Amino acid sequence: MNTLPSSLSQQISETTLSQMLHQMTPAGADDADLYIQHSISESLALEEGRVKHVSASTSQGIGARVIQGEASGHAYTDSFDAAALMDTAKAARAIANSGKDLAPQAIRPQALKHGLYPANNPMQQVNMETRKLLLEKLDALARSIDPRVKQVSASVGSSFKQVQIICMNGASFVDERPLVRFNISVVVEANGKRETGGAGGGGRFDLQRLLESGEAERLTREAVRMALLNLDAEAAPAGAMPVVLGPGWPGILLHEAIGHGLEGDFNRKGTSVFAGILGKQIASKGVTVVDDGSIAERRGSLNVDDEGTATQCTTLIEDGVLVGYLQDKQNARLMGVAPTGNGRRESYADPVLPRMTNTFMLAGQDKPDDILASLDDGIYAVNFGGGQVDITSGKFVFTTSEAYRVKNGQIQHPVKGVTLIGSGHEVLKKVSMIGNDLELDPGVGTCGKAGQSVPVGVGLPTIRIDELTIGGTEA
Repeated sequence: MNTLPSSLSQQISETTLSQMLHQMTPAGADDADLYIQHSISESLALEEGRVKHVSASTSQGIGARVIQGEASGHAYTDSFDAAALMDTAKAARAIANSGKDLAPQAIRPQALKHGLYPANNPMQQVNMETRKLLLEKLDALARSIDPRVKQVSASVGSSFKQVQIICMNGASFVDERPLVRFNISVVVEANGKRETGGAGGGGRFDLQRLLESGEAERLTREAVRMALLNLDAEAAPAGAMPVVLGPGWPGILLHEAIGHGLEGDFNRKGTSVFAGILGKQIASKGVTVVDDGSIAERRGSLNVDDEGTATQCTTLIEDGVLVGYLQDKQNARLMGVAPTGNGRRESYADPVLPRMTNTFMLAGQDKPDDILASLDDGIYAVNFGGGQVDITSGKFVFTTSEAYRVKNGQIQHPVKGVTLIGSGHEVLKKVSMIGNDLELDPGVGTCGKAGQSVPVGVGLPTIRIDELTIGGTEA
């Protein structure tokens, strides 16, 4: 059975938690929960050949939430003093302060359905000195690959978050969540021209894997390759043309262009372009999109979401038809459906929102080479930079970090300054080929919503979009 992590159990008792739940929850409440968190994180960053930044932090606190209808009361404290805890419970109750108290509930530890990652601090096997030596080694590797490499920046960070979620009925879930991330960027220079390239990766595992797998070295070579590629890149064309998206990280377009629009709160309130059209064809046949928080060791995965609901694979679009939304408990109840395990919060101090976990399109039957060969004149976008989307309209803008001009099915040359402009609900209708090469991203995604950031994953097979507006720089 799961119990309160040792880092917290000496400071807050189950009796106190039961009293809080009793104090905060009137009989008329639709739902309530307690969210207890203890987090530690460390990071090192290298610049100009030296590790110049080292940071370490610890945080803990408890959030209390009461829900009644569409209203929710959320209060939090970082003090585990008994008086502060009871004041927090009373503050959460203020949103629904009528009616008698709910009968006292005993705290009942529950077994987790999933065991997707090790319940260990990812930092404990690799000391600071070893991490420092890794970054210095990678700096030397990057510079040895090509004399045009002039600057290297690299960082390695890890965190370990222990949470306990106690539901209104006393059911208690404990999840211990490791997270590792590595990033490297390089600047190259030739003939007075400078370009950059970057790469990164991570997931819910320990730092030892990063040292032993050779992944950090591979990513370093990839960053140098991308920077050198951009030295030779030509100006991007402008106008409407077919685009092929490569597998993996380009799935960020899916995440931004349609993922947010499929979250329950936007659809319940009618502010999403996808609101009220369940069962309608919104994409080409063959397009199936899922959100799956139950994939082992992935950055966006969780054993349970931040309300204690087990994560699952939720189909959002099936063969082009909209079949579901991403739901937390509150929005699911108000919409008359079951929660999908997508209730997430950045920390104990934040309210729960329906959020994505790992969102990706399933593979099709087409061979990637055949998809590329189908381009008479278009763009092959292999890697993406930043992007943004308007939830209400579904319109998006993305920039690429690696792209190529293709003519007569052959790659001609790399191009830079490529901006992809479109509308999420329209672009999916223009998908005409879907590759058999589904890849998930390397583990670098972070999603922002309502001021909260949470780790996520994306994925995509190679796909052809018959027409997309390209904002380029070619005269």
